[in-house]
Amino acid sequence: MWFNGSMTPERSAHSEPANPVRKRHRMVDRVAGILELAARNHDGLTLTELARLLDAPLSSLQGLVNGLVAAGYLDEHDRRYRLGGAPYLLNLMAGRHLVTQVGHQELEAVHADAGLTTLLSVVVGQGVFYVDSCSSTPRYDYLAKNLVRRSLIRTSSGWVLLAGFARRDLWSYLGSLPAEDDANRERFLNTLETIQETGVCAAPHISDVADGVAVAVREGGRTVAAVSVVGPHEEIHSRRDELVDLLTSHRRRWEQAD
Repeated sequence: MWFNGSMTPERSAHSEPANPVRKRHRMVDRVAGILELAARNHDGLTLTELARLLDAPLSSLQGLVNGLVAAGYLDEHDRRYRLGGAPYLLNLMAGRHLVTQVGHQELEAVHADAGLTTLLSVVVGQGVFYVDSCSSTPRYDYLAKNLVRRSLIRTSSGWVLLAGFARRDLWSYLGSLPAEDDANRERFLNTLETIQETGVCAAPHISDVADGVAVAVREGGRTVAAVSVVGPHEEIHSRRDELVDLLTSHRRRWEQAD
């Protein structure tokens, strides 16, 4: 670049334009369109409805929505697609909070009553993330603040979140577990109906480190998160019924305030 006599900038024939136009990408546009429609339709959309609204063939969308479900960007329930947990997790990384019923104040209230580490968990893809915590235990504080992925089948909150999966996704996840989780899978299946009915997983004793009691956070008729209290096996076992009553009482208050 140089200046002519009137001080007007001139460009060589090979210089880049001042404001290059970004080219659109058809697949990116379709993914963005799917996510926006899922966000705007809280009851979810079928694949046929997505295809009609996006004016795209079913065959081209099927692979995209399957991939978005697998990555946690969409959830599928009863063949309807809704926004999944991954956008929520990205918002948390950016400092935004999206679960409407339970914030840090609600966790503090549970922590004050239980005297135990209290965690807010969400599922993204095939993992659990502790996205907020009230704890004097460095381990859980670290897991929450650093958004470390945890196992669904090895945590009480994971069992609550798994119980909210669509049947096809649940069977797919359980079928993908390694041999060392065979016992955990069988124990989960034995309690699945109870967890689905009550929204509670009480002291499953599936971790060597700690045990917990977890309740589902349900919004729009589906499980979007879990709140759990965790501690030493002996304490959780001896206080099991008390902690179930405590968490379900707090959950009623969240739902009434929503």
